[in-house]
Amino acid sequence: MDQGNISRVTEFVLHSLSGPRELQLFYFAFFMLFYLSIVLGNFLIVFTVISEPALHTPMYFLLSNLSFMDVCLSTFATPKMIVDFLTEQKTISFEGCMTQVFFLHVFAGGEMMLLVAMAYDRYVAICRPLHYATIMSVWKCTGLVLGSWIIGVLHSVSQLVFTINLPFCGPNTVDSFFCDLPLVIKLACTDTYILEILMLSDSGLMAMSSFVLLLISYTVILVTVRRRSSAGMAKARATLTAHVTVVTLFFGPCIFIYAWPFSNLPIDKVLSIFYTVFTPLLNPLIYTLRNKEVISAMQKLRRRQVSS
Repeated sequence: MDQGNISRVTEFVLHSLSGPRELQLFYFAFFMLFYLSIVLGNFLIVFTVISEPALHTPMYFLLSNLSFMDVCLSTFATPKMIVDFLTEQKTISFEGCMTQVFFLHVFAGGEMMLLVAMAYDRYVAICRPLHYATIMSVWKCTGLVLGSWIIGVLHSVSQLVFTINLPFCGPNTVDSFFCDLPLVIKLACTDTYILEILMLSDSGLMAMSSFVLLLISYTVILVTVRRRSSAGMAKARATLTAHVTVVTLFFGPCIFIYAWPFSNLPIDKVLSIFYTVFTPLLNPLIYTLRNKEVISAMQKLRRRQVSS
Protein backbone atom coordinates (compact mmCIF):
# COMPACT_ATOMS: atom_id res chain seq x y z
CA MET A 1 0.00 0.00 0.00
CA ASP A 2 1.30 3.44 -0.88
CA GLN A 3 1.80 5.16 2.50
CA GLY A 4 1.93 8.55 0.80
CA ASN A 5 -1.70 8.26 -0.36
CA ILE A 6 -3.03 7.29 3.08
CA SER A 7 -5.00 9.96 4.93
CA ARG A 8 -3.95 9.82 8.55
CA VAL A 9 -6.63 9.55 11.25
CA THR A 10 -6.76 12.77 13.26
CA GLU A 11 -9.32 11.69 15.85
CA PHE A 12 -10.89 8.61 17.38
CA VAL A 13 -14.52 7.94 18.30
CA LEU A 14 -15.00 6.55 21.80
CA HIS A 15 -17.81 4.09 22.47
CA SER A 16 -18.71 4.77 26.08
CA LEU A 17 -21.77 3.38 27.87
CA SER A 18 -24.66 3.72 25.45
CA GLY A 19 -28.34 4.40 26.03
CA PRO A 20 -31.09 7.01 25.64
CA ARG A 21 -30.65 10.61 26.78
CA GLU A 22 -32.19 9.98 30.20
CA LEU A 23 -29.80 7.09 30.85
CA GLN A 24 -26.84 9.21 29.73
CA LEU A 25 -27.83 11.86 32.28
CA PHE A 26 -28.02 9.17 34.96
CA TYR A 27 -24.53 7.95 34.00
CA PHE A 28 -23.31 11.55 34.19
CA ALA A 29 -24.62 12.04 37.75
CA PHE A 30 -23.56 8.56 38.87
CA PHE A 31 -19.97 8.75 37.67
CA MET A 32 -19.62 12.39 38.71
CA LEU A 33 -20.53 11.33 42.26
CA PHE A 34 -18.06 8.45 42.07
CA TYR A 35 -15.25 10.63 40.75
CA LEU A 36 -15.75 13.31 43.41
CA SER A 37 -15.79 10.58 46.06
CA ILE A 38 -12.52 9.17 44.70
CA VAL A 39 -10.78 12.55 44.79
CA LEU A 40 -12.11 13.58 48.21
CA GLY A 41 -11.64 10.15 49.82
CA ASN A 42 -8.10 9.61 48.62
CA PHE A 43 -6.94 13.17 49.30
CA LEU A 44 -8.46 12.87 52.77
CA ILE A 45 -6.13 9.91 53.40
CA VAL A 46 -3.14 11.86 52.04
CA PHE A 47 -3.97 14.91 54.19
CA THR A 48 -4.58 12.76 57.27
CA VAL A 49 -1.25 10.93 56.92
CA ILE A 50 0.60 14.23 56.45
CA SER A 51 -1.16 15.95 59.36
CA GLU A 52 -1.05 13.19 61.98
CA PRO A 53 2.44 12.45 63.41
CA ALA A 54 1.30 9.01 64.60
CA LEU A 55 0.89 8.00 60.95
CA HIS A 56 4.40 9.03 59.92
CA THR A 57 5.44 5.43 59.38
CA PRO A 58 6.55 3.54 56.25
CA MET A 59 3.20 1.75 55.86
CA TYR A 60 1.16 4.95 55.89
CA PHE A 61 3.69 6.78 53.75
CA LEU A 62 3.21 4.11 51.08
CA LEU A 63 -0.56 4.15 51.63
CA SER A 64 -0.74 7.92 51.08
CA ASN A 65 1.23 7.52 47.86
CA LEU A 66 -1.16 4.75 46.76
CA SER A 67 -4.06 7.14 47.38
CA PHE A 68 -2.40 9.83 45.28
CA MET A 69 -1.74 7.26 42.53
CA ASP A 70 -5.41 6.23 42.65
CA VAL A 71 -6.48 9.84 42.07
CA CYS A 72 -4.13 10.01 39.08
CA LEU A 73 -5.39 6.68 37.70
CA SER A 74 -9.01 7.82 37.88
CA THR A 75 -8.29 11.30 36.48
CA PHE A 76 -6.51 10.44 33.22
CA ALA A 77 -9.83 9.51 31.52
CA THR A 78 -12.83 9.66 33.89
CA PRO A 79 -13.49 13.44 33.64
CA LYS A 80 -13.68 13.17 29.83
CA MET A 81 -15.99 10.17 30.10
CA ILE A 82 -18.26 12.19 32.39
CA VAL A 83 -18.33 15.16 29.99
CA ASP A 84 -18.96 12.83 27.04
CA PHE A 85 -22.23 11.69 28.60
CA LEU A 86 -23.56 15.19 27.81
CA THR A 87 -22.38 15.23 24.19
CA GLU A 88 -23.50 13.47 21.03
CA GLN A 89 -20.04 13.17 19.46
CA LYS A 90 -17.70 11.31 21.80
CA THR A 91 -14.40 11.94 20.04
CA ILE A 92 -10.79 12.44 21.08
CA SER A 93 -7.89 13.79 19.03
CA PHE A 94 -5.03 11.51 18.00
CA GLU A 95 -2.69 13.38 20.34
CA GLY A 96 -5.22 13.16 23.18
CA CYS A 97 -5.59 9.43 22.58
CA MET A 98 -1.85 8.83 22.74
CA THR A 99 -1.70 10.97 25.90
CA GLN A 100 -4.33 8.78 27.54
CA VAL A 101 -2.40 5.64 26.59
CA PHE A 102 0.78 7.13 28.06
CA PHE A 103 -0.71 8.16 31.40
CA LEU A 104 -2.77 4.98 31.76
CA HIS A 105 0.37 2.86 31.66
CA VAL A 106 2.36 5.29 33.83
CA PHE A 107 -0.23 5.18 36.62
CA ALA A 108 -1.24 1.52 36.26
CA GLY A 109 2.37 0.34 36.03
CA GLY A 110 3.38 2.60 38.91
CA GLU A 111 0.53 1.32 41.06
CA MET A 112 1.55 -2.28 40.41
CA MET A 113 5.06 -1.53 41.66
CA LEU A 114 3.71 0.44 44.62
CA LEU A 115 1.55 -2.52 45.67
CA VAL A 116 4.67 -4.70 45.49
CA ALA A 117 6.49 -2.15 47.68
CA MET A 118 3.62 -2.27 50.20
CA ALA A 119 3.84 -6.06 50.27
CA TYR A 120 7.58 -5.80 50.92
CA ASP A 121 6.88 -3.38 53.78
CA ARG A 122 4.43 -5.84 55.38
CA TYR A 123 6.90 -8.70 54.88
CA VAL A 124 9.64 -6.83 56.73
CA ALA A 125 7.24 -5.67 59.48
CA ILE A 126 5.90 -9.16 60.19
CA CYS A 127 8.77 -11.49 59.29
CA ARG A 128 11.69 -9.29 60.43
CA PRO A 129 10.17 -6.97 63.05
CA LEU A 130 13.42 -6.33 64.95
CA HIS A 131 15.07 -4.94 61.80
CA TYR A 132 12.00 -3.09 60.50
CA ALA A 133 13.09 0.44 61.46
CA THR A 134 16.53 -0.11 59.95
CA ILE A 135 15.39 -1.71 56.70
CA MET A 136 12.40 0.57 56.05
CA SER A 137 14.28 3.82 56.46
CA VAL A 138 13.10 7.15 55.07
CA TRP A 139 15.50 6.80 52.16
CA LYS A 140 14.33 3.24 51.41
CA CYS A 141 10.65 4.30 51.41
CA THR A 142 11.38 7.31 49.21
CA GLY A 143 13.37 5.10 46.85
CA LEU A 144 10.50 2.59 46.61
CA VAL A 145 8.03 5.34 45.69
CA LEU A 146 10.35 7.00 43.18
CA GLY A 147 11.19 3.59 41.74
CA SER A 148 7.48 2.88 41.23
CA TRP A 149 7.03 6.12 39.26
CA ILE A 150 10.19 5.54 37.20
CA ILE A 151 9.20 1.97 36.31
CA GLY A 152 5.72 3.22 35.38
CA VAL A 153 7.19 5.85 33.04
CA LEU A 154 9.65 3.40 31.45
CA HIS A 155 6.89 0.83 31.02
CA SER A 156 4.64 3.41 29.36
CA VAL A 157 7.37 4.71 27.04
CA SER A 158 8.18 1.14 25.97
CA GLN A 159 4.50 0.69 25.04
CA LEU A 160 4.06 4.02 23.26
CA VAL A 161 7.30 4.25 21.29
CA PHE A 162 6.20 1.59 18.81
CA THR A 163 2.57 2.72 18.71
CA ILE A 164 2.70 6.44 18.07
CA ASN A 165 4.14 6.06 14.56
CA LEU A 166 1.75 3.34 13.39
CA PRO A 167 -0.32 4.27 10.31
CA PHE A 168 -3.94 4.87 11.29
CA CYS A 169 -5.87 5.40 8.08
CA GLY A 170 -9.23 3.65 8.26
CA PRO A 171 -11.41 2.59 11.21
CA ASN A 172 -11.21 5.01 14.13
CA THR A 173 -13.76 3.65 16.62
CA VAL A 174 -12.40 2.63 20.04
CA ASP A 175 -14.81 0.35 21.88
CA SER A 176 -14.17 1.88 25.29
CA PHE A 177 -14.57 5.16 27.15
CA PHE A 178 -10.83 5.81 26.87
CA CYS A 179 -7.94 4.90 24.57
CA ASP A 180 -6.43 1.62 25.68
CA LEU A 181 -3.50 0.13 23.83
CA PRO A 182 -5.01 -3.23 22.71
CA LEU A 183 -8.03 -1.44 21.24
CA VAL A 184 -6.00 1.28 19.52
CA ILE A 185 -3.34 -0.99 18.01
CA LYS A 186 -5.88 -3.14 16.18
CA LEU A 187 -7.07 -0.03 14.28
CA ALA A 188 -3.68 0.41 12.57
CA CYS A 189 -3.50 -0.09 8.80
CA THR A 190 -0.65 -2.57 8.99
CA ASP A 191 0.23 -5.97 10.38
CA THR A 192 0.60 -5.52 14.14
CA TYR A 193 1.27 -9.14 15.09
CA ILE A 194 4.83 -8.48 16.31
CA LEU A 195 3.68 -5.41 18.22
CA GLU A 196 0.89 -7.43 19.82
CA ILE A 197 3.43 -10.00 21.01
CA LEU A 198 5.68 -7.25 22.39
CA MET A 199 2.77 -5.64 24.22
CA LEU A 200 1.64 -9.00 25.59
CA SER A 201 5.15 -9.76 26.86
CA ASP A 202 5.37 -6.27 28.41
CA SER A 203 2.00 -5.43 30.00
CA GLY A 204 0.77 -8.99 30.43
CA LEU A 205 4.04 -10.26 31.85
CA MET A 206 4.39 -7.25 34.13
CA ALA A 207 0.89 -7.75 35.56
CA MET A 208 1.23 -11.52 35.92
CA SER A 209 4.72 -11.49 37.42
CA SER A 210 3.79 -8.74 39.91
CA PHE A 211 0.65 -10.62 40.91
CA VAL A 212 2.51 -13.92 41.37
CA LEU A 213 5.22 -12.15 43.40
CA LEU A 214 2.55 -10.60 45.59
CA LEU A 215 0.81 -13.97 46.08
CA ILE A 216 4.10 -15.56 47.17
CA SER A 217 4.88 -12.65 49.52
CA TYR A 218 1.48 -12.68 51.16
CA THR A 219 1.52 -16.48 51.46
CA VAL A 220 4.82 -16.28 53.36
CA ILE A 221 3.41 -13.52 55.55
CA LEU A 222 0.18 -15.44 56.24
CA VAL A 223 2.16 -18.54 57.26
CA THR A 224 4.22 -16.39 59.63
CA VAL A 225 1.11 -14.78 61.10
CA ARG A 226 -0.57 -18.17 61.66
CA ARG A 227 2.43 -19.38 63.64
CA ARG A 228 2.21 -16.47 66.05
CA SER A 229 -0.75 -15.60 68.27
CA SER A 230 -0.77 -12.16 69.80
CA ALA A 231 -2.64 -8.86 69.67
CA GLY A 232 0.01 -7.53 67.32
CA MET A 233 -0.45 -10.45 64.96
CA ALA A 234 -4.24 -9.98 65.02
CA LYS A 235 -3.71 -6.37 63.93
CA ALA A 236 -1.27 -7.52 61.26
CA ARG A 237 -3.83 -10.05 60.01
CA ALA A 238 -6.46 -7.32 59.63
CA THR A 239 -4.02 -5.07 57.77
CA LEU A 240 -2.95 -7.97 55.57
CA THR A 241 -6.55 -8.76 54.65
CA ALA A 242 -6.99 -5.19 53.42
CA HIS A 243 -3.83 -5.43 51.31
CA VAL A 244 -4.83 -8.75 49.74
CA THR A 245 -8.31 -7.39 48.93
CA VAL A 246 -6.86 -4.32 47.17
CA VAL A 247 -4.35 -6.43 45.23
CA THR A 248 -7.07 -8.82 44.02
CA LEU A 249 -9.43 -6.02 42.97
CA PHE A 250 -6.70 -4.21 41.05
CA PHE A 251 -4.85 -7.08 39.40
CA GLY A 252 -7.89 -9.18 38.50
CA PRO A 253 -9.22 -6.86 35.76
CA CYS A 254 -5.70 -5.91 34.58
CA ILE A 255 -4.64 -9.53 34.07
CA PHE A 256 -7.90 -10.38 32.31
CA ILE A 257 -7.50 -7.46 29.88
CA TYR A 258 -3.76 -7.61 29.24
CA ALA A 259 -3.06 -11.34 29.42
CA TRP A 260 -5.51 -11.78 26.52
CA PRO A 261 -5.31 -8.24 25.14
CA PHE A 262 -6.76 -8.79 21.66
CA SER A 263 -9.78 -10.93 22.46
CA ASN A 264 -11.97 -7.78 22.78
CA LEU A 265 -14.68 -9.37 24.89
CA PRO A 266 -17.72 -7.25 25.88
CA ILE A 267 -16.77 -7.58 29.55
CA ASP A 268 -13.48 -5.73 28.85
CA LYS A 269 -15.31 -2.38 28.90
CA VAL A 270 -16.84 -3.19 32.29
CA LEU A 271 -13.46 -4.25 33.67
CA SER A 272 -11.83 -1.07 32.35
CA ILE A 273 -14.38 0.98 34.24
CA PHE A 274 -13.87 -1.19 37.30
CA TYR A 275 -10.11 -0.73 37.70
CA THR A 276 -10.07 2.96 36.70
CA VAL A 277 -13.19 4.11 38.57
CA PHE A 278 -14.39 1.63 41.19
CA THR A 279 -11.07 0.33 42.53
CA PRO A 280 -9.68 3.83 43.31
CA LEU A 281 -12.83 4.43 45.37
CA LEU A 282 -12.74 1.05 47.11
CA ASN A 283 -9.09 1.43 48.19
CA PRO A 284 -9.68 4.25 50.73
CA LEU A 285 -12.81 2.49 52.02
CA ILE A 286 -10.98 -0.82 52.49
CA TYR A 287 -7.97 0.74 54.21
CA THR A 288 -9.89 3.14 56.47
CA LEU A 289 -12.87 1.04 57.53
CA ARG A 290 -10.57 -1.76 58.75
CA ASN A 291 -7.91 0.51 60.24
CA LYS A 292 -8.50 1.97 63.71
CA GLU A 293 -5.38 4.14 63.53
CA VAL A 294 -6.55 5.92 60.38
CA ILE A 295 -10.08 6.35 61.74
CA SER A 296 -8.71 7.74 65.01
CA ALA A 297 -6.42 10.14 63.11
CA MET A 298 -9.34 11.35 61.00
CA GLN A 299 -11.43 11.95 64.12
CA LYS A 300 -8.60 13.98 65.68
CA LEU A 301 -8.26 15.95 62.47
CA ARG A 302 -12.00 16.68 62.44
CA ARG A 303 -11.95 17.82 66.09
CA ARG A 304 -9.03 20.16 65.34
CA GLN A 305 -10.87 21.63 62.38
CA VAL A 306 -14.08 22.14 64.44
CA SER A 307 -12.26 23.74 67.38
CA SER A 308 -10.16 26.07 65.22
